[in-house]
Amino acid sequence: MKKLIGLLLLFAVITSCDDKLNIKPFQNLDQEKALSTEKDVLVSLIGAYDGLQSVNAYGGDMHVLAELTGNSGDIFFTGTFQGLSDAWKAEMAATNGNALSMWTRAYDVINRANNVLSAKEKIVSSAETKDRVEGEALFIRATMYFELVRLYAKTWDDGDNATNLGVPLVLEPTKSISATDFKARSTVAQVYQQIITDLTKAESLLPVTNGIYATKNAATAVIARVKLTQGVTGSTPAQLAALGEARDAANRVIASARNPLASSFASLWFTFLTNAGNSPSEYIFSMKVTNQDGENALSTYFGIGVSSIPGSAGRGDCKITATHRAKYTAGDARNYFQQVGTNFYSRKHLDRFGNVPLVRIAEMYLTRAEANFRLSTSVGDSPLADVNRLRARAGLPNLGSGSLNIEAILNERLLELAFEGSRLHDIKRTRGSQSGILWNSPKLIFPIPQVEIDTNKELVQNVGY
Repeated sequence: MKKLIGLLLLFAVITSCDDKLNIKPFQNLDQEKALSTEKDVLVSLIGAYDGLQSVNAYGGDMHVLAELTGNSGDIFFTGTFQGLSDAWKAEMAATNGNALSMWTRAYDVINRANNVLSAKEKIVSSAETKDRVEGEALFIRATMYFELVRLYAKTWDDGDNATNLGVPLVLEPTKSISATDFKARSTVAQVYQQIITDLTKAESLLPVTNGIYATKNAATAVIARVKLTQGVTGSTPAQLAALGEARDAANRVIASARNPLASSFASLWFTFLTNAGNSPSEYIFSMKVTNQDGENALSTYFGIGVSSIPGSAGRGDCKITATHRAKYTAGDARNYFQQVGTNFYSRKHLDRFGNVPLVRIAEMYLTRAEANFRLSTSVGDSPLADVNRLRARAGLPNLGSGSLNIEAILNERLLELAFEGSRLHDIKRTRGSQSGILWNSPKLIFPIPQVEIDTNKELVQNVGY
């Protein structure tokens, strides 16, 4: 009898332990339970922004890699991180850690946005709140797909957009991993169409003001950026139509007067050190960084500590070459570099906790000027007036009408937006070359991470890897 009672007690203990251990894993929590209330959805939206703010996304890495890749002409990279060094040398491998981190983070952010979109019906407090939440999630998803397709695929019109491989389109939340979740790469055309669809709807839903979060102007500005990419050099009817859309979107942002051009170029930087952590009104959209939250990889790699500027910091890995500095004429306020010893660094990124600018109104003036010039139009203002507006801000004399050509406009773009993450994309879009590497070289396209290729047999690797 004692033996029987002992066995029964042992069985009861084992059964009890089994019940406690036999619970549903947190990562497989049913979405209906995880996103069952409006508060849950709002918290998830903040989570999407938190992912967007990550160092591997808009916390700076996407900007850093777009500036570094193959760019030995403007940047002398002396850092010890192999992934960045290989990008600078245009010698990436499929195992490049930075390419993997950005890919993984982008899809993580996309999944967070998809979760919010799947539960938008839970927003019941007001129609305005529901529209805002949907608009923000669409904006976040679209921006990540735009970065992915620009970095990991052939640029627009480099061959057939309808057959060139883009990146996998995932438009529903990934709740668990099975064979059905392994998606092939959508075409470049399909990815761009999804980006435009998301941004167009986001523009219609987002509010005019929204604190540090995405606004109507933010969506419109990214539409202008996407359409300028599709406009290329205006060599075909489709490209000309895209240039018109880029021009009109940029003009909408400018005409709104919600993001006026700052009077001083130098006032655009040191947001934490001299502007109480606030972005200037010229920033249409930026990533907030504080001493408690957020990261700024541009500061990490382009910045450096300067004894005369308390609060400045950085590894000093990206030194600005004499070749680049020679592109500025005397008196240009955009010749904005800090000398430390014999080396020069971009003053834009000295602020350790400076906010990361994603799009400024100056870019919209440059986009409108370029599109108007290529189209021989003057929507909003003449190309000459837009270019001279930025030159005046930089302390330079106006160009005369006979001095304006497409090379002059692109040169203003290079000088105005230097080291903010646009150089690689502009080289590809305008069919130029990056330190002797032609715009359509496979070396300027990132590899699909090898771990993704090994896991997902539906994926096809880019040429050269």
